[in-house]
Amino acid sequence: RSPEKFAHMCPDSYSFLSSPLFSARLVREFVAQNNTAQIKHVIQILSQEFALSQHPHSRKGGLIGLAACSIALGKDSGLYLKELIEPVLTCFNDADSRLRYYACEALYNIVKVARGSVLPHFNVLFDGLSKLAADPDPNVKSGSELLDRLLKDIVTESNKFDLVGFIPLLRERIYSNNQYARQFIISWILVLESVPDINLLDYLPEILDGLFQILGDNSKEIRKMCEVALGEFLKEIKKNPSSVKFAEMANILVIHCQASDDLIQLTAMCWMREFIQLAGRVMLPYSSGILTAVLPCLSYDDRKKSIKEVANVCNQSLMKLVIPEDDETDEGKQSLSLQMEPKEESLSQQEVTSSGKSFSSWLCQDGTQIVSILVPGTERVPVTLNLDGIVQVLDCHLHDTAIGMMTRIAVLKWLYHLYIKTPRKMFRHTDSLFPILLRTLSDESDEVILKDLEVLAEIASSPAGQTEDQGPCDGSDTRSGQLELHIPVVKASQLSMKGMECSPSTPTMNSYFYKFMINLLKRFSSERKLLETRGAFIIRQLCLLLNAENIFHSMADILLREEDLKFASTMVHTLNTILLTSSELFQLRNQLKDLKTPESRNLFCCLYRSWCHNPVTTVSLCFLTQNYKHAYDLIQKFGDLEVTVDFLTEVDKLVQLIECPIFTYLRLQLLDVKNNPYLIKALYGLLMLLPQSSAFQLLSHRLQCVPNPELLQTTDSTKTTLGFKKATSTNIDYLELLQHFERVQNKHLEVRHQRTGRGEPQDRRVVL
Repeated sequence: RSPEKFAHMCPDSYSFLSSPLFSARLVREFVAQNNTAQIKHVIQILSQEFALSQHPHSRKGGLIGLAACSIALGKDSGLYLKELIEPVLTCFNDADSRLRYYACEALYNIVKVARGSVLPHFNVLFDGLSKLAADPDPNVKSGSELLDRLLKDIVTESNKFDLVGFIPLLRERIYSNNQYARQFIISWILVLESVPDINLLDYLPEILDGLFQILGDNSKEIRKMCEVALGEFLKEIKKNPSSVKFAEMANILVIHCQASDDLIQLTAMCWMREFIQLAGRVMLPYSSGILTAVLPCLSYDDRKKSIKEVANVCNQSLMKLVIPEDDETDEGKQSLSLQMEPKEESLSQQEVTSSGKSFSSWLCQDGTQIVSILVPGTERVPVTLNLDGIVQVLDCHLHDTAIGMMTRIAVLKWLYHLYIKTPRKMFRHTDSLFPILLRTLSDESDEVILKDLEVLAEIASSPAGQTEDQGPCDGSDTRSGQLELHIPVVKASQLSMKGMECSPSTPTMNSYFYKFMINLLKRFSSERKLLETRGAFIIRQLCLLLNAENIFHSMADILLREEDLKFASTMVHTLNTILLTSSELFQLRNQLKDLKTPESRNLFCCLYRSWCHNPVTTVSLCFLTQNYKHAYDLIQKFGDLEVTVDFLTEVDKLVQLIECPIFTYLRLQLLDVKNNPYLIKALYGLLMLLPQSSAFQLLSHRLQCVPNPELLQTTDSTKTTLGFKKATSTNIDYLELLQHFERVQNKHLEVRHQRTGRGEPQDRRVVL
């Protein structure tokens, strides 16, 4: 405004205005004379004697006089901007709101005249404006908004804006908690972002944290403005990913992905998704932090469905970045880097593109590969996977009982993925992970247990888990303190007992397989509810994931040395039920059915020795393997055992099982009375053991269907009995097995008597 117009705003100060007007005339004369010294002298008088005076009316006059001088100077005002601006900005802090308003008006006139010349002083102007933006007086705020718009127009029109010098001030002021100051900051960021000649994206790491802070403001308007600003930045990032400093912003996003505010968390998660997809392996060093933020979100309910979905994409995308080359040893990578530098021209280079980001993959002459990022203007920098940090995060989440089911599943998927992609490095962490993986088998969710079993199965079968000093069946472990069960140090000669050698036809398990079997049985022993509710489910799934023969082989051997005989009997009964009824064990049942191979006979002997912990299961094993004569001999021994109600219940279940499809071949063999006399005698033996119950009636009716042997007599006089052929062809020492059965049952009898003597609950006995 002109000085004359200012006079109408304060008529009572005309006596003071006359001096500034006079000074303006003098300034015009001095400009015409090019008298710089006198111009500075006039401005100095207006500043010191008036604008900075102790008297409020003098300050008003001084401010108007400085504005008048600026107008009088015209295009030459740029030469004196420092002298003109400084006293006006000082008045921005005046306690009198009217003076602050006059200061705002004065600065408006100064800036309007100087236009682009004020840009070297932009920081001090911005600093002053940011204070007025939060001024409590509405008139001052209104005046500051006019000045703000003028300054924005100047910056937008100019190509000389000093962005580098402005960023430190912006970084400082962006953390203001005042709503109006925040609104002021965001408005300037939006303006600067819209100017083509200003590349604010290069300095985004400096202000990104502050932007997310503002996104949590209580004002919906400010939140919306900030959301728009962040959206514009994200669009720029997608357009120019090669110039984005992804690594410098990764940790900022990690922090805000864990925010309690839903909008902040969702926005940060969306940014993280784009970063992982655009930057690719550049984000790998920050994997542990990303997982810390992302994993808990996977268990969100429908109220946070959007966050959950984006977090799931982040998790899947990050998992895909882990490649087999990450399993290279650190020493190998270092030596490889040393080889690359002097012989770079001898290496074959293949450029690959991942989600718009350029990478380089170098191959040495020996075929070793190292993946590196290509940073513009810098040397190639290898990207390393922070596996230790990732495992620590995953382990922490598994230990946290409060995490949701989907998070636990995601953690187990990560562990499985890492064991597949980086097995050698992962086995360094197996001893610490093993106990929590075993405890996870007690989880309430079947899906969690399935994923847990996949991880354990991979640990037990991966070639990377084979140590040099341990065979697949060796139970010794110098680090057994990490495990739930102390593994006894047993010599290999002791473990290579009859039936313990791994069959040549089955895959060789690694050193952790036998440890896994020992600790799994220990888990069942200490947590009987787990055995009752999930035992069969766990073992059946393991038979699908691993080799069923090895599982039954190893468990039978471990149970043979089990000191808790009651648990051994229960466990044998569980394994036998699985063996006879599960579809997963069809192939193993067929292998045992005829005992045609040395491996099948070896397995039978191994199972038999442990199955002796439970008399009825031992008989059922003989039925399965068609050892009918031995089954009959065992049943004869039942007369010497304590016949309890539990014992008769198991006999009852065996009778029911004989009627199932699994024993169809056994029922058909009843037609051949002449060649299966011991089968019929064994079934009659079971019948004689049973009281006259429903099972008694069922078996009795079955035996009544056995035809008269005289009616089925054939002319083939050379036919020998099947039982005799089996007895002579299998080369199994059945007498020794029978003696072993007696020894085991005597131990059970002795333990039961000891429990009775200690006053412990007795087994239920039959009262005749």
